[in-house]
Amino acid sequence: MSPKQQRGEATVELLLDAALRVYAESGEQGLTVTAITKASGVSLGSLYHHFGSINGLTDALMHRWLGRLLGELAAALQQTRTARSGIRALVRTYLAFVREHHDAALLLHSPLADRRGMAHGKELRDAQEARLSPFALWIEPRVTSGELAALPLGLIESLVMGPVIGVARRWLSGIDDVDLDEAMRILPERIWRSVAGE
Repeated sequence: MSPKQQRGEATVELLLDAALRVYAESGEQGLTVTAITKASGVSLGSLYHHFGSINGLTDALMHRWLGRLLGELAAALQQTRTARSGIRALVRTYLAFVREHHDAALLLHSPLADRRGMAHGKELRDAQEARLSPFALWIEPRVTSGELAALPLGLIESLVMGPVIGVARRWLSGIDDVDLDEAMRILPERIWRSVAGE
């Protein structure tokens, strides 16, 4: 990699890290070009050069953290032998990620992410396809073997991830009726019952 490419990558990292800090401190309303360039020390021209717009930067930031989350989930699945242990690993890994990367999880579960996801859902899914395919590859043989219920992939994904995302949102919003350790203990078995084969 040339020095110019290294500088470009370093600038991208500075901007992404600053954007996440600004979002965590000021919310969506504070996520402005001015705030990000000030927090990063990077020029306005560099921001536009690398991302094209504030939306481009925000999308890149969400892609970055969604990619990390999906990578951790896929790695956790690879270490399991049964569908039941896989469900347990998915739930625990997701909630551990939310706890460990609070600011990024806050962004990924935000109204901003929801709006971007609804407006560009197919593009976002296509961009993450390489990371999503391990889930399909893990689920399909377990449906075929009868270990998982014979349901469409999208329904299995919703039954597994829906409750986990709901708990994450409650915890991130500061509602104190959710304890992540308790959720990690209780949710895996409850979710397993909803997707277990006959």
